[in-house]
Amino acid sequence: MKITEKVSPMHPDKIADRIAGALVDYCYSKQDNPKCAFEVLIGHKCCFITGETSVSIPEVLVKDIAERICGEKLEKFDYIEVPQDVHLAGNQAGKTRCGDNGVFAGFPMPDVHKEALSVCETIYAEIPTDGKIVLNADTKELTICWSNATDEQINNLVSGATKINPLGYWTGGINVDTGITGRKLASDFYGIEYPLGGGTIHGKDLSKADCSVNIYCYIKAQETGKEQKAICSIGDEVVNINGELISFEYIVNHAREYVNRLGGFEKLAEWGLVYK
Repeated sequence: MKITEKVSPMHPDKIADRIAGALVDYCYSKQDNPKCAFEVLIGHKCCFITGETSVSIPEVLVKDIAERICGEKLEKFDYIEVPQDVHLAGNQAGKTRCGDNGVFAGFPMPDVHKEALSVCETIYAEIPTDGKIVLNADTKELTICWSNATDEQINNLVSGATKINPLGYWTGGINVDTGITGRKLASDFYGIEYPLGGGTIHGKDLSKADCSVNIYCYIKAQETGKEQKAICSIGDEVVNINGELISFEYIVNHAREYVNRLGGFEKLAEWGLVYK
């Protein structure tokens, strides 16, 4: 069954991803190759962030970033920052080595997900609020749940919806739900019919294979039209992708070019892996 979901950048989980991405962007603005990983929990005017990072970020700046992206003041905020583990830092010193273990995969983006993305982008351009769609390519069922929008508004933007806001009008956002970094993997990795590769791509620097190898496999899958399967271990200088050994430094540089084309890690977090 060919089915997929897509969420808007104002979905609470995507807000968390975008905040984490913005913090990674800040680290890259201060160091060429920072080592960082951020986790964000946000909801109901509260935000809690942990960061393991080689770049110290003032707490007031972290809060400013969070409030800018969520679009409102936070009543309770906490940021815990620690340096990278000294042993791991030593492992990565001097050369570009994998920062973690993992098995990863990239697939050509299916038409059903391209269509879902297009629907989401069309609605979001006019109604930039919390929203989610589910599309079944086999049955042509399209369910649209979009906050702060009426059925008439949605129907004026897209056609063919099977269901629109089945429970009625809703306000959405972080005051209705909570958001956590990396929870929207099906949305970010373009489909639940495929196995998801590794962990989340958000909130991490490119030395983390979860981020760079997943991005690289995605790009190559779109370029070749073929599945890409990769495996690596912490400290590796090469990654086995479809039986070929590829320099991890090359993978990181390729992924960096992709992220830069999108406009940074915060922009990557808006829609997940999108071929541009």
